[in-house]
Amino acid sequence: MLGYTIKRLLQMVLVLFAVSVIVFLMMSFTGDPVFMVIPIDSTAAEIEQARRLLGLDRSLLSQYFIFLGDMLQGDFGRSYVFRQPAMQLILERLPATIEMVLVAITLATAIAIPLGVYAGANPNRPVSRGIMAGSLLGISLPGFWVGMMLIFFFSVRYPLLPSSGRGDTVEVFGLRLSIFTADGFAHIILPALTLALATLAIMLRITRAGMMEVMRQDYMRFARAKGASRRSILFRHGLKNALIPVVTIFGLQLGDLIAFATITETIFAWPGTGKLLIDSIYRGDRPVIVVYLMLTAFIFVAINFLVDIVYTLIDPRISVK
Repeated sequence: MLGYTIKRLLQMVLVLFAVSVIVFLMMSFTGDPVFMVIPIDSTAAEIEQARRLLGLDRSLLSQYFIFLGDMLQGDFGRSYVFRQPAMQLILERLPATIEMVLVAITLATAIAIPLGVYAGANPNRPVSRGIMAGSLLGISLPGFWVGMMLIFFFSVRYPLLPSSGRGDTVEVFGLRLSIFTADGFAHIILPALTLALATLAIMLRITRAGMMEVMRQDYMRFARAKGASRRSILFRHGLKNALIPVVTIFGLQLGDLIAFATITETIFAWPGTGKLLIDSIYRGDRPVIVVYLMLTAFIFVAINFLVDIVYTLIDPRISVK
């Protein structure tokens, strides 16, 4: 296990290195950042001086190594718009995104697993067919449309829940969180539901497929022959052996929700990293975009690493070579 862990960590480093090269090249060919930090009526001498201060007068290779060295120290430069360190801006907004995503993934998992187990164990029942039809609808509906419909019904027509903002927050272990206040919890319900819908549908279908496969195995017939309860057969013997693809989807969806909650955060004016990214793209705030892309890459490789480790805990037969 130790050798496998070290190997996976080295792979993570290589992936992040490749991402840093791609991000650097992408940012290098998307406009001149000089005109974001100097007045519009600057002289040619002032423009040249700003270019030297930013290191843009060096070769592309030299610029990359400077970029890489600064990145390893956690220095991504200062935001052109907010005049603050870009990393600090992202870290200030990250708890809001993580909070919303965790509520969404928890809600999706709590609903998808039981429904998927039921639908997989009873595939021909009308209720199971209704569940699968609903899951197909959940996958097909665009997230932005779902968000707008939720706002229309629960904030406009029936003003039960707030449609924008994060609400009141409270400090927990140095982080500002809204879920622990009544107002904050009310604000998080609609964006979390919007995020959870597609994830719920995908996890439900994967769980159902895994359960249908497991139900045909000999050890399931043996468990029934021993007189085990149906609940024990489904959840102790069946679900445990159907969890490998579910864990995979869970990890991918978790990373996907964190990285690409931009539309939901924009619709609900949720002050997370996704909304900050959209604002930064509109304003050409390159340092913030770079931090977001590198953080997203790190989250994905870290989650994939944890999923691989969880595989071996769920099923010891999986090789870790």
